[in-house]
Amino acid sequence: MSRPYVNLELRRLVAARADYICEYCLITEVDRSSGCQVDHIISVKHGGATTEDNLCYACVFCNLQKGTDLGSINWRTGELVRFFNPRRDFWGEHFRLDQAVIQPLTDIGEVTVRILDFNSNERIPERQALVEAGKYPSASALRRMTK
Repeated sequence: MSRPYVNLELRRLVAARADYICEYCLITEVDRSSGCQVDHIISVKHGGATTEDNLCYACVFCNLQKGTDLGSINWRTGELVRFFNPRRDFWGEHFRLDQAVIQPLTDIGEVTVRILDFNSNERIPERQALVEAGKYPSASALRRMTK
């Protein structure tokens, strides 16, 4: 299966709508050396369209961890739970930032934190350094955390 083409206009719209931050972990594009990329929330493999309502901005790390997955098993309940969807979910309802650690608040948050590996041994120190530099969370990220 070939990668779907996302034209430049649509890429720009998705990036600007996200205010140039990863819509999953909320790190700004400029603070990640590999930047961000346009992600299909529901992958083409699963019938997702290449339309603005199915696209989000994601850092390379979150996008690679998510891959074409739609969700995961909640280990506590054994139930299949979908991932956080930046187009229909509010970040602050599913996650809470505790210093540099992203804590899940819901089942959706739990599977997203685990599979996207938000709190790995590499990502926490990265966020901690950004916290100490006053760069994380950014003003845009704070808006996504609070209503």
